[in-house]
Amino acid sequence: MKSHKGSSILSAVTTLTVALAAGASFAAPTVTRLTPPSALFTYNDATPPIVARFLPGQRFDLQATIVPDAGQTITSAIFKVDGKPIGGAVSLLATNGTPANTVAATRRAYENFKPGIHTFTVEATQSNATKVTATGNFQVVELEHQGRKIDAKNVIILIGDGFGIAHRTASRIMSKGVLQGKAVGQLNTDTFPNTGLVITHSLNSIVTDSSPGAACYSSGNKANNNQQGVFPDDTTANFDNPRVELIGEYLARTEGKALGIVTTSDVFDATPGAFGTHTQNRGAGTGICDQFLDEAVAKGGLKVLMGGGRKWFLPNTTPGSARNASTDYAHAAELADGWDVASGAVDPGRDLIADFQAEGFAYVPNATSLNAIPNNTKKLLGLFALSNMNVALDKINGPTKRNVVPAGSSSGQPVVVDYGFPDQPMLDEMAAKALQVLKQNKQGFVLMIEGASIDKQAHNMDSERWMLDAIEFDRAIGVAKAFAQQNRDTLIVVTADHECAGINIIGASTVPDATLSTLTNATSPTLQGAVGPYEAAGFPQYVTAPDGYPATTDIDNRMIIGYAGNSDRYENWRTNPLPLRDSQQPFNGSAPLNTYPSGPLNRDTAGNFLITGQVSGSSAVHTASDVPVYSFGNGSALFAGTMDNTDVFFKVMQAIFGGCKN
Repeated sequence: MKSHKGSSILSAVTTLTVALAAGASFAAPTVTRLTPPSALFTYNDATPPIVARFLPGQRFDLQATIVPDAGQTITSAIFKVDGKPIGGAVSLLATNGTPANTVAATRRAYENFKPGIHTFTVEATQSNATKVTATGNFQVVELEHQGRKIDAKNVIILIGDGFGIAHRTASRIMSKGVLQGKAVGQLNTDTFPNTGLVITHSLNSIVTDSSPGAACYSSGNKANNNQQGVFPDDTTANFDNPRVELIGEYLARTEGKALGIVTTSDVFDATPGAFGTHTQNRGAGTGICDQFLDEAVAKGGLKVLMGGGRKWFLPNTTPGSARNASTDYAHAAELADGWDVASGAVDPGRDLIADFQAEGFAYVPNATSLNAIPNNTKKLLGLFALSNMNVALDKINGPTKRNVVPAGSSSGQPVVVDYGFPDQPMLDEMAAKALQVLKQNKQGFVLMIEGASIDKQAHNMDSERWMLDAIEFDRAIGVAKAFAQQNRDTLIVVTADHECAGINIIGASTVPDATLSTLTNATSPTLQGAVGPYEAAGFPQYVTAPDGYPATTDIDNRMIIGYAGNSDRYENWRTNPLPLRDSQQPFNGSAPLNTYPSGPLNRDTAGNFLITGQVSGSSAVHTASDVPVYSFGNGSALFAGTMDNTDVFFKVMQAIFGGCKN
């Protein structure tokens, strides 16, 4: 895109018609925001890349924020596409934090079937008959039909949250090993035929958060940080922003396909939320989870929803519930009618589990009940924790698996027992059951599977926990690959929403673990001196247990991880016996969870080995690094090379509708 001069933005893109009366001239109203976003409006630049792109017939909202003259009001507005009025109701919504009488003129659920670049114009009239127009553009993407058409009936999108190149390399070293410079084994993605890189920027930053980082895959469009399934607007309401039709909604409406969402996080979290909900506030959990039922089930083909997050499904009178009025929604009629969705209600007392069951969903609260579902189950809701599920390292050390009690647990119980959910499934188990349910839909399905705590534990700079979650993620990829090998009309895409923490493998410990554990005196040889770079790193050798995970992560000459996007932390290079406290857990302030370390400066303090960071606070941060994408199955050849994150959506749709030469 060309360089732009911000000082000329409004004058370059807004055409004003000034009314004259009694020899006096009136100032003109102005358009300060035009949606969908475009460089044509913002910078008077009509050249590619086009910011907003849509499938033929994919629905989206048109909106313009219009500021009238002082003492005037906006009385009407119309939208035109390619110079022709498009019809349909245009609502004038009140705005916040804007000059008096500012409105957001909104046309809901517009659709265009003609491929190509289109201009769209808003024309608004204020109370003294003065008019204002502003123009932007968008693109309808044509799906190319290949000479030999191979359609993907099913699509499995696996998102490793925060999963960068170094995360996967570390998981390979730990789970497969390296000898004499050769990897002893392969990750599942190592066997995929096509590899590419994804550029991850959001609409308003080079560094994305998970909401727009995932929403680009579900909608094909950029969003602001903290927003999913919507474009930004000038209201404060969480659920009234201009919408974009999501992949599940589009394919359910046009093809009758089913949708599945599986995560190890709370199901309201950014990545699962981006595949089934529309909001400008990723934290509005009550409304997000209500939208899963009221809209994603009703209109988006949702048949499987699994993860944590039971707190949003329990009535607010139930201990552990987090339902509240401030994070709920009740849609105005203009949105509900425009998109033909339920109005919703502010109902913190709602029993959402019972409502899912009333819609025919089987409900499972733990791994045992998940593994026992009948083969003919057609709809499945699994909620395995009040908030985020425990991570792989802590699940495998729980009573249903290894039953290891970590040192430092004040209760003398495994972590999962302290959290109250000792029988949680692994991600590969969840993936297998989701596929069992979804494959019954004859028209096919889209399934999103997220390894969520690769990111969460990278934020915590808890190396062994994110490494085991990366291994758990790879095992889920293996389940998807086995399904695709048996169902040849399936496409698998594995990627990330962003990189987290600027992680890299800086070497390995130069001392045995027993020695490392004694280096706790800052006056003795320092922990920094125990880090061996280059040839001093050698080849760390972890032993894999029968369950597929390391028998122990505290080995001699262990891998050493560095963080470029870190906050301050104390470090001893050994496995943390307890995870950091999770503020999203309803009983985080009660025993025994209140005895867990509250931050990276509250653990590993005995050695007084402080590593200072680049950012403030107590968490590592996302980076703007490109992330890998791997593909397997029908249409996989589309995913080679470097691409924008929104391209992934259109390549998936190309595989479904246009076919691809593999």
